[in-house]
Amino acid sequence: MNKTLIVATRGGSLAMAQTQIVVSALQKIHPDIDIRIKKIASEGDKNRRTTLWELKSTGFFTSRLEDTLLANEADIAVHSFKDLPTAIREGLTIAAILDRKSPEDCLISAKPIKSIDELPKGAKVGTSSLRRAVQLKRLREDLQCISIRGNVPTRLKKLERGDFDAIVLARAGLERLGLADRISIIFDPMQFIPAPAQGSLAVQIRDNDNETKEIVLKLDEKGARITTTTERLVFAALGCGCHAPAGVFAKIAGSQITIYGCFSDPEGYNFVQSTISGPVTDSENLAQLLADKLLRKDGL
Repeated sequence: MNKTLIVATRGGSLAMAQTQIVVSALQKIHPDIDIRIKKIASEGDKNRRTTLWELKSTGFFTSRLEDTLLANEADIAVHSFKDLPTAIREGLTIAAILDRKSPEDCLISAKPIKSIDELPKGAKVGTSSLRRAVQLKRLREDLQCISIRGNVPTRLKKLERGDFDAIVLARAGLERLGLADRISIIFDPMQFIPAPAQGSLAVQIRDNDNETKEIVLKLDEKGARITTTTERLVFAALGCGCHAPAGVFAKIAGSQITIYGCFSDPEGYNFVQSTISGPVTDSENLAQLLADKLLRKDGL
């Protein structure tokens, strides 16, 4: 097959590492395809000052890549799936979801610790997420959760220079950058609930590009598609934005799926956490039922 594919991606170190995962997988299946990478600066890359949870718009890290696809300036866009709004833009589709090995959040401490209880009293913890901040405060009320922006290396540098006692990041990002040795604590995703689709990669294409779709579909991982789609359905049913203090995590065991969810006001005063289980084949209905429980504040 003599074809050239242009892959749109953000230009940061993590985005490039994630894009290389997709490119390498494609090259294994289609070694004769010429793949070229096109770097795009997202709104999130340009605006490093605004606290993420203060944003009113969605697609802060993804819309520019989608614009490139719709303008026929790229064939594929690679996203951290958790960054994509639950409503996919008209004319586009997620052709493959893959590489969801580590959905957890983790804590990186300035000093060696084995438990969050070992952080100093009133410790400053950097996070870009209200969801993480709310859950951290439930573990330790005295923690000071402070907004932090920048890519992973930048955030680690801020930790190293003493701006924070600890920071919270996604485990998958650190692993993809070869920085897993920096992790102090990995949170249990059934208790400290991650963002929907966290840890997975989404390969987006134009919906009418059947040739590219046929190529990319071979990367799609069934388990990752079921769990992430279920999580995003819960999130959509909650009616909250990308940066709202809500988390969803789905886990498949055999023919059963269990979905864990949490939902809160921004201050964490009205926090509710709940779970539901049932057949994988009924995951869509289960997602709606869990969202209903959370909205009713029908917690554990």
